[in-house]
Amino acid sequence: MILGEEIVLRPRFKLDLNEHNEAILSRFEAAVNNPENLVVSRVDNHVFIRIPKKEQHFWSPQLHLEIMSFDKEKAVLSGLFGPNPTVWTMFMFFHFIIAVLFIGFAIWGYTNYKLDRDFFIQVTGTVFMVLFWGVLYVAGRMGKIAGKVEMQKLNKFMEVILNKKSSKII
Repeated sequence: MILGEEIVLRPRFKLDLNEHNEAILSRFEAAVNNPENLVVSRVDNHVFIRIPKKEQHFWSPQLHLEIMSFDKEKAVLSGLFGPNPTVWTMFMFFHFIIAVLFIGFAIWGYTNYKLDRDFFIQVTGTVFMVLFWGVLYVAGRMGKIAGKVEMQKLNKFMEVILNKKSSKII
């Protein structure tokens, strides 16, 4: 797996495959009982590969694959590594709250500045929101690092099922 140094918390990749999507999807369905004990589930053209519950931690990743076929002999696999959807939703909710508070403090501070009132509290609140956002970003990066070995395990499992040697993550 190739993980770049760019700012990506949820790496995505795309592969062109020389098979029909149903053949690939059926191989993933057949891999439900696998020696790695990974949890594999399929819904329509989507495959979810997860770490077993007993081995999961807060930042454990999952691999979401969408396998679409536009031709009888070709399929496109789109993959996304990410944390549990509940964790991701909570993480994005915190980002949203911090952004709203940042904008609120900035507007309140600007208003007080224009009215020649003290605006120290508002500037302090704005600065703290930037710091909190930085803490969330660092937490996300640490989570990605904590789940890197599991991401590699999920990727290797996918490659074995696809009979591929490597996949490049964009």
